[in-house]
Amino acid sequence: MKNSYDIEVAGVRRSLPLFPIEGGLQIAAFIMFGDVEVTVASARALLEKAPEHDVIFTAECKSLPLVYEMARQENGMPYIVARKGPKVYMGRVTRVHVRSITTERDQILCLGEADAEALKGKRVLIVDDVISTGESLAAMEELVKTAGGIIAGKMAVLAEGDALSRGDVTVLGGIPLFDAEGEPIK
Repeated sequence: MKNSYDIEVAGVRRSLPLFPIEGGLQIAAFIMFGDVEVTVASARALLEKAPEHDVIFTAECKSLPLVYEMARQENGMPYIVARKGPKVYMGRVTRVHVRSITTERDQILCLGEADAEALKGKRVLIVDDVISTGESLAAMEELVKTAGGIIAGKMAVLAEGDALSRGDVTVLGGIPLFDAEGEPIK
């Protein structure tokens, strides 16, 4: 039984551990936290493909280092983060529900009043680390549209499974889903 998947991302090779999800499926876990080499290389490669934009937008957690690095490489491009819960300082909060393949429960993404105002009328580049079902991406799109932002493009480092065939998201590469034995599902 295989327990990892080898991949090259933005010129950097990594071995991704496989983890079971539901229905006898496994996913290759692409975790950028703490991997500075992959984060810097992925940010550079995504920016080479990025459309014109005024602000970068992502959801709170795994893609934060990536978006920070993209903003840094663009000489301080502003970035905004949809939070996983409302904070007292956010003012009027816009909420969207999301169910991610890597999370055991439903979540919400929140956008505070000041961040919504910063998106209004701006060309927004939506960025994520991995796109799979597209649920997180759809939630981010809804937040941007509700705030009055203009979606300039959608990007992810990797697309998983069928998400690779989406024509509306620019990605650097793809990873398959795996069966219970660790074999890629075609």
